[in-house]
Amino acid sequence: MRTWPGHPFPLGADWDGQGVNFALFSENATKVELCLFDRADDPKPSVCLPLEEQTNHVWHMYLPEIFPGQHYGYRVHGPHDPAQGHRFNPAKLLIDPYAKAVAGNVQWTDGRMFGYRIGDPQADLSIDDRDNAADVPKSVVVDSAFTWGADKPLRTPWDETVIYEVHVKGLTARHPEVPEALRGTYLGMTSPAVLDHLTSLGVTAVELLPVHHFVRDQYLHDRGLTNYWGYNSIGYFAPDIGYAHSRKRGEQVREFKTLVKTLHNEGIEVILDVVYNHTAEGNHLGPTLCFRGIDNAAYYRLVDDNPRYYMDYTGCGNTLNMNHPRVLQLIMDSLRYWVEEMHVDGFRFDLASTLARELHDVNRLGAFFDIIYQDPVLSRVKLIAEPWDLASGGYQVGNFPLGWAEWNDKYRDTIRRYVKGDGGQVSELGYRLSGSSDLYERSGKRPYASINFVTAHDGFTLDDLVSYNEKHNEANGEENRDGNDNNQSWNCGAEGPTNDPAITALREQQKRNFLTILLLSQGVPMLCGGDAIGRTQGGNNNAYCQDNEISWFDWNLKDHDRRLLAFTRRLIHLRREQPVLRRRQFFQGRRIRGSEIKDIAWFRPDGHEMTDEDWQDAHVRSLGMRLAGDAIQEKDYRGHRIHGDTLLLLFSAHHEPVQFTLPAHQRGVRWERLLDTSDPEEPIGHKQFRGGTAYELNVRSTAVLRLHKTR
Repeated sequence: MRTWPGHPFPLGADWDGQGVNFALFSENATKVELCLFDRADDPKPSVCLPLEEQTNHVWHMYLPEIFPGQHYGYRVHGPHDPAQGHRFNPAKLLIDPYAKAVAGNVQWTDGRMFGYRIGDPQADLSIDDRDNAADVPKSVVVDSAFTWGADKPLRTPWDETVIYEVHVKGLTARHPEVPEALRGTYLGMTSPAVLDHLTSLGVTAVELLPVHHFVRDQYLHDRGLTNYWGYNSIGYFAPDIGYAHSRKRGEQVREFKTLVKTLHNEGIEVILDVVYNHTAEGNHLGPTLCFRGIDNAAYYRLVDDNPRYYMDYTGCGNTLNMNHPRVLQLIMDSLRYWVEEMHVDGFRFDLASTLARELHDVNRLGAFFDIIYQDPVLSRVKLIAEPWDLASGGYQVGNFPLGWAEWNDKYRDTIRRYVKGDGGQVSELGYRLSGSSDLYERSGKRPYASINFVTAHDGFTLDDLVSYNEKHNEANGEENRDGNDNNQSWNCGAEGPTNDPAITALREQQKRNFLTILLLSQGVPMLCGGDAIGRTQGGNNNAYCQDNEISWFDWNLKDHDRRLLAFTRRLIHLRREQPVLRRRQFFQGRRIRGSEIKDIAWFRPDGHEMTDEDWQDAHVRSLGMRLAGDAIQEKDYRGHRIHGDTLLLLFSAHHEPVQFTLPAHQRGVRWERLLDTSDPEEPIGHKQFRGGTAYELNVRSTAVLRLHKTR
């Protein structure tokens, strides 16, 4: 086979129409071999070729007779000295870190995926010299050509964004209107029935749980389970083959691009949940799949005085070494690839605080943030941080740099406690409803820096949140020890499913309360996929390993599920139609020029404004929030003045009805009801109420009223 020296860039396997340039970084290797395979399941390569050229620690070679669809892997030689951080083992075929597609999944047979001999008294200090080529996924050369047509970034403004967090497979695996062959796939999400659900709901972006190629862990495989969520990445450029309709020769790339293009045509952005904080290789006893065998000391954070072991800020066994320029380059190249080649619109960074650890402490001005801030591509997409990790000092809510939005768990916890009926919540509730200015205003951020959520993939679904006091994770095989111990004590009646209409009615009302507060708060709402149709996981609040009906959406909707869906659509429509619910500036709590009333005001049930004492009163569970539509003082992105209605939102977590005196800033004020969670199907504006009169706010309910404008 003819070989040419090739180039050290770009890294990975780059097809130029005539052949493929292969380039692999390894700083400490002594020899690198490229192995070519005819099929993904071949146990032996058709040929192995040494990469004899090395430039700046990049090993490279050009093969003029190789084409897209070629399967390949690397064998990397070097010192095997785990005590010093080196774990080279040429018996192990390795995945290319820059592979654009990966074929197959890890086969856990006889321990061949591990670089050491399992059961050896020296443990990971020993070496296993058995060939694992039959069991390891193969990297695939791809053709990047795709007919994008007029597709371009949607760039939906943050203040108009409504996020729908969803799992590719879970959304469609049981959908009766999705062709059976496409259920659970990228193409399944492009089915008309799914698109209709998303567009009629009114969401503007889907946030996909990880789609980078990931590993199904051995310990789960041995228990008959799998890694369903996918937070176990091994291929940062490759869409996971498990969600592909076609499992051949890199077709998953084309299918993912089709998904993005189709959603864009419907006005829906695609945000990826990405896991750059750790890899699927685990701790020192984990398998050798990719980075560990290519250059362990370069790719991973090792313990300074004992590099046999890994620094673990993630709880997953290892941490990528963001201090190494080539690792930083890997992540930045990956992000740019998904934006420029795959056309995605943004990213949610799992355990993002880990990416800011340059020494040990989190550094909000670290190199990773500096580079993104200056990058002409990445600085323009949506960047969302999960602003914590599992190590000391990792909790950084409110501290990420300008340009970043954050998952706001303070919002989640406050709203949950308030709706449940806990006392002493209204002071913090006020901040959360109005955009969390206490977290974001001082640093110059906007209200949309707060990604508001009540439920997410990790935890109870909304239906389970109001139906269970305890977690029920028995199916995970850990005797219900895993997952958070919430002990919510929701007082919604019987534990789990019930035929009692009173209990069902209370639960449905609490779900409406949560959704109303979430979708009408300032900031960016994130709706957990399936919550709008009553999805349940049977009380499992850690369904990471349940690739089955526990996690998949059930599209056989009951009557109350259909009513909940209609109510959620109504809320999202109301948010879209009322600019005062999605301000781009924080409230000032004072009259703005041209307005008769303050831009925001808070009221007690007696109609008087809240005092400092009221905010600190642990017994207060009912309050009103008036938002002045004529005091927005903002312009849209076309420079037009934003106008909106003045709204009054009434909240009560009290166990008895509350007579709420409606505010009247002038004689003749009238309010028309837009919705009430205790009477969700009444037509908008069907009833009107005079200012100064009492509105009966029912037990545990939320109401929204609009200031009636006289013509």
